[in-house]
Amino acid sequence: MTLSDASAVMGAAVPLDPALLTRGDRAGLLTYMTMMRTAEERALSLYKQGKVPGSFYDGRGQEAISVGSAFALAPRDRLCILHRDLGAHFVRGVTPDRYLANYMGRTGGVTGGKDGNLHFGDRDLGCVGMVSMLPDMALVANGMALAMKMRGEDRVALTFFGEGSTANGQWHEAMNFAGVQRLPVVFVLENNRFAYSTPNELEFAADPVERAEGYGLPGVEVDGNDVEAVFAAVHAAVERARHGGGPTLVECQTMRMHGHGAHDDMGYVPPDLLAEWEARDPIGSYASRLVEDFGFAAEEVERIGEEVRVYVGECAERALASPLPEPSSALEGVFADRWEPLGDGVAPWSGWAEESDRPTIDPTLERRAA
Repeated sequence: MTLSDASAVMGAAVPLDPALLTRGDRAGLLTYMTMMRTAEERALSLYKQGKVPGSFYDGRGQEAISVGSAFALAPRDRLCILHRDLGAHFVRGVTPDRYLANYMGRTGGVTGGKDGNLHFGDRDLGCVGMVSMLPDMALVANGMALAMKMRGEDRVALTFFGEGSTANGQWHEAMNFAGVQRLPVVFVLENNRFAYSTPNELEFAADPVERAEGYGLPGVEVDGNDVEAVFAAVHAAVERARHGGGPTLVECQTMRMHGHGAHDDMGYVPPDLLAEWEARDPIGSYASRLVEDFGFAAEEVERIGEEVRVYVGECAERALASPLPEPSSALEGVFADRWEPLGDGVAPWSGWAEESDRPTIDPTLERRAA
């Protein structure tokens, strides 16, 4: 099965109990998606100014996937976050200034200036740093899930990857092992239509979600541009894993609205396809839905966007003020001199309010939830 156009994408495969999300939760979902896009737009601007070394990668159009998925997780759950999933970092507690500083190789970045890209994970927030061989993080998530199972803990590991990853042997190994061991792991597949420049119809003969059954686990397909649909699907998968039901593959149908990286002009993407998906923008669509279906005033939604823009602007100033690392620090942290467990992340969903002892990264969220 191939899905090349926006009109072919399914709606939510898992129904959402409206009571699961409060008014504050919905404001939070919009806030985090807007924060991801605004921070990435600022980072792209810094890249064009020559302040970001190397290249630049973003997840424009895919904000609903990382935000909706991470929003379903408890503080003690663990994540492997990839390069188009910045929203998950923000949900778990990374602030935009640390993201921007990391891209500029500054000491204020998550890696302290040792990386000028997105190869980071804040271990204090329960996130494992990514490697560029993207399917490999599925194996890492399996390892965390196996440890949780062996300890008898009611915890879950989650990882993201693109549909291009499913053509690699590491993905097969991860899916097979998770299915055999009934691991408490959730695989979130972001089908953004292209593996770099290769379209779906040249990537696989059978859609990955259809292959899940062969590994002994359920596959769920969802509209990846609908943040509540993503939350519903991942929440169900997380609860299944947490209570001994084993792994789930959640395929989120979406579109990569920018090139593979800032160096890629996307000349291989039909303009009509981009126009179709632009009309289904996850942020604009959700903002309209909040007004039409959930009683938000248009001014309130606009204020959320403005508050995020101001906040990210302040974060950018802090990032720019952060110094470059001293050359003498290059060898620090190469080897671990002690063992420390991963810390717990922020869990802003109201369902985890009593379990999360970390504040959300945006102080305006608390006021809006009141």
